[in-house]
Amino acid sequence: MSMSRAGRPLRILSVMGTRPEAIKMAPVVQAVAAHPGLEGRLCVTAQHREMLDQVLQHFDLKADADLDLMRRAQGLNYITGAVLEGMEPVLKEFNPDWVVVQGDTTTTFAAALAAFYLKIKVAHVEAGLRTGNIYSPWPEEMNRKLTSQLATLHFPPTEVSRANLLAEGIPDDRIIVTGNTVIDALVWTRDRIFADKDLQASIAKTYPFLDPKRRLVLVTGHRRENLDGGLERVFEALAKLAKRPDVQIVFPVHLNPKVQEAANRILNGIGNVHLIAPQPYRDFVWLMAQSHLIVTDSGGIQEEAPGLGKPVLVTRDTTERPEAIEAGTVELIGTDGARLLERATALLDDGARYERMSRAKNPYGDGRAAERIARSLVNASVS
Repeated sequence: MSMSRAGRPLRILSVMGTRPEAIKMAPVVQAVAAHPGLEGRLCVTAQHREMLDQVLQHFDLKADADLDLMRRAQGLNYITGAVLEGMEPVLKEFNPDWVVVQGDTTTTFAAALAAFYLKIKVAHVEAGLRTGNIYSPWPEEMNRKLTSQLATLHFPPTEVSRANLLAEGIPDDRIIVTGNTVIDALVWTRDRIFADKDLQASIAKTYPFLDPKRRLVLVTGHRRENLDGGLERVFEALAKLAKRPDVQIVFPVHLNPKVQEAANRILNGIGNVHLIAPQPYRDFVWLMAQSHLIVTDSGGIQEEAPGLGKPVLVTRDTTERPEAIEAGTVELIGTDGARLLERATALLDDGARYERMSRAKNPYGDGRAAERIARSLVNASVS
């Protein structure tokens, strides 16, 4: 058993604030709890509230500390300050050996900074993703870069991400390629759904409007950099796509008021477009499995959907996940409505093109990333 200098198991504080973080951190929290050399606690900032709580419930996780900081129309300055202020007493009370953060949210950066101010080591899950443009995705690209400067251990999902860290001067002995924990979460969830026919039937009843004769286009959209006109162009293209009689569009609309307003203004009332509330993670995995193709600006879905054999059209100008493009599982579209309509139409009409994308190998791992992270924390000897 690995022990701290005080002769006790190593104390690990996992921090998460948003739904995507929670999905990707849940397997890490579970792996830490299962390892005899580690004592884990979970702190949530609730940068997102409802969507975060859905994921905690799905993975049967309970927070040991909850900053409950979400406010209506919250800005980045508020979130950063609230996380910094809220983390200090949590860190002082638990006195962890490691603070584990994930990805690129404002919670991630601010929690890492709070740990640094108390000279507590930081481990960064899903480290090393880069677009090279600090304003795209915004503010995520800078959050991720700054967290890399604060972290002691880096867990990139792929060799491409590892190379990015090396190019920035991160020592090789502090970088451990693990695969992406989102695949762990996806496999855990998928296996539970498809091992239980009653559960499948129960989930299906949640969506009585789905027509088995129409192909499902699943949509998500929320990126800050797309809120100034980009999402409107995407939604207008989807409205045109919805004129096809063989298509149905399902869009779980993000709770951001700007996303809600644009989606309802452009897409509400179109017969085969279904605007629904953000879905629990389990149900969203089921929707992904039922879909024909996915249109999204989400980073995590770029990693998850290929694991289910679903082509992804990414409505962003840049992506920090070039492996998926190289593998052929996703296509970068941007927010050009005409291009989106053309590429979606091609995937609906060209069977060979569809088969190439749906059968491409997922480059993001084997579903055992969290185990590797837990072992690495136990074995780490860095100071």
